[in-house]
Order: sequence, then C-alpha cells, then structure tokens
Amino acid sequence: MVGLLRPFGRAVTYTRLLHLFIAIVWPSMWLFVQEAWWTWVAAAAVLAPVGLVPAMRTVEGLQARLLLTGHRHDSAGTDIVVTPSVSWADRGRVVVWLEARLLIGCVTSVLCVQLLLACVDLVASAFGRDVGEGLLVFLDGHAWWHVLLVPPALAALAVTVVGSGRLITALARRLLGPSPADRLAALEERTEQLLERARIARELHDSIGHALTVAVVQAGAARAAGDPAFTDRALGAIEETGRAALEDLERVLGILRESERPVGSRPTLTDCDRLLESARVSGAKVDAELTGPVDTLPGPVSREGYRILQESLTNVLRHAGAVPVRVRIAVEADSLALEVRNPLAADIAGPGGGSGLRGIRERAALLGGRARTGPDQGDWQVRVELPLR
Repeated sequence: MVGLLRPFGRAVTYTRLLHLFIAIVWPSMWLFVQEAWWTWVAAAAVLAPVGLVPAMRTVEGLQARLLLTGHRHDSAGTDIVVTPSVSWADRGRVVVWLEARLLIGCVTSVLCVQLLLACVDLVASAFGRDVGEGLLVFLDGHAWWHVLLVPPALAALAVTVVGSGRLITALARRLLGPSPADRLAALEERTEQLLERARIARELHDSIGHALTVAVVQAGAARAAGDPAFTDRALGAIEETGRAALEDLERVLGILRESERPVGSRPTLTDCDRLLESARVSGAKVDAELTGPVDTLPGPVSREGYRILQESLTNVLRHAGAVPVRVRIAVEADSLALEVRNPLAADIAGPGGGSGLRGIRERAALLGGRARTGPDQGDWQVRVELPLR
C-alpha cells in the first residue's frame, strides 16, 4: 500500500499533470469562444507548422526537463535536449511531440474532471440528492451503496494522473531526446575533452619531469664532485631549470583555467638549445646536429618535437646518467626526423619509471608520424619521424 501511494508524495507527479494541463490552455480558451468539435482539429493543425520552428525544441525541452523530470535547465546527464532542431527529422519529432502532448493532455483533463465530478455525484446520490448525467448515467435512483463506488473512482483518478504523467515523460525522452546527430556531437565533444586532458598530462609529465630529473642529477653530481665552482654552476642550472618548469606549470594551469587560451606560448624546437645546454650542465656530453630550417616547421610539429626531445634527454639523464648523447634533428621537404642515441648502461638508478616512452609514441601518432624506441647496435635509440603535411 505504501508503494502505491509513494508517487503522490513526489512533486514531479503533480508537475507532470500541470505540464499536460498547460498544453490545453489555449485550445480550451478557443473552445469557449467557438463551441465546436473542430476547434480541437484546428488546434492540432496549428501545432504542425509551429513544431517546424527550430527553437521550439528548446522551449519544449526546457519545459519537459523542469516539469517532467524535475531537472534544471542546465542539468547534465538528462536525456532531454534543449538545443534547437538541426535537421528535418528533429523538427518532425517535435511536431509529433506537440500533437501527442495535446492529445494526451485533452484525454487526461477530461478524465480527471469527469472522475472528480463522479465522486461528488456518488456521494450526493448516496444522500438522496439528484445528480447530473456525466459518468453516472448508468445509475438509477438514489441508494446508500453508491458511496461504495467512490474508492474505485478515486483509484481510477489516481491511475489516470500517474499513468498519464509516466506516458508523457516516456514520450518526451523518446521525441525530445538526443538524435543520432546529437549523440555523435556529444561523443565528439567528450573525445576532445579526453584528448585535451591527455595532452595536458603529457605536458606536465614532460616539463615537470624533465626539471625534476635535471635537478636531481645535478644536485647529486655537485655533492659527489666536491668542487665549489662546479657546485655553483650546478645550482645555477637547477635555478634556471626550475624557473622554466614554473613557467611551464603556470602555462598549463592557465590552459585549465581558460579553455580558449591559445597554445602559441608553448616552447618549440627553436628553443631546443635550452634543452641541450641543460643536459650538458647535468654532465651529459651532447653532440647535436641540426639540419634544415627548423624555424619554418609547422607549429604543432615543432611543439611536439620539442617535447619529444625533452623527454628523450630526460630519459638519458634518468636511466643512463652522464653519458655521450648524439642528437640529430633533420628538417626535410615533407618530414621532420629526430633521433637521440646514447650508450646502453645497466643498473643505472634513476628517479621513477614514468610513462615517457609511451608519451613519445602517442605524440608521434597524433601527428600521423611514427616513433621507434629501444636498443639498436649497442645504443638506446629514440627515432621519430613526423610528417609536415
């Protein structure tokens, strides 16, 4: 019994009924002016061109969200959209929705009014008073037992209220819900968000990871050297690396705060001298060779190339230490080739394992390129090729 009465303790039960009554307000006013059955036909005919207006899906969606589901207009996760119609299929569904809402609202209002009047008439008949015809045309005379028909009439009223509300809500989810195009757009937006989050994660991993690795290696080298001059140079390099890392962190946090912020401030391969010098100060013997016009590289290729080089040098310092490193950057007519090689070293401890190699492959794949990482002729090799078009 409690379960049967639970819907009547929820506000949405009554807002759904209100939603249906709103649909018939203007046809009912028209009916008072011109009492004829064809007024309802005319009302249904008027709704057809109205539903073809793109903004009607927004209007009906907002009403449905608020009155049928109890959600706010800006609620996330609801299955009723509030964007204008973008195709004729969407407009057709809105037309069907308006017609169905008018029909269900008309039937529900008539049944609710008639059942309420029937309850009043049954009580009046039980006390010997004359009643109108209405739904009680089958009753003859007055009898006390007429009052026993009141509970079934109230039950029918309750079923009408709850059932019509659930029916109109189900239709709203079907007719005002997202179309295949809406679902595709939502999926594309979600994919863009995930890609942006992955890119930011790679940015933080590469920039902050590089700075911490350089700082740890340089601090360890300065402690082991016992040379005040070398210690001063190491502290200066740590300071410069830390300042650059703070700039990168502030830029990434700015992207998180302002989604429309441009990425033009990100470092590019034209700034690679800073990376090479940082690795040299950390003890690595870097032999770099740059061929081709690096400053003419497309922005995305140059930025991702910088991060790939940064992660490659970080891995050298982290896992191999102060070893000779050969860096080759070649800009050709249709591709950028970047190669970093260093001698393999076993049992070289380094801070953390990380996911830098996976990040290198992901960056290359996003630009349609390819990356090869692993042992090669006694060296550890990172070789990346990125297309320029």
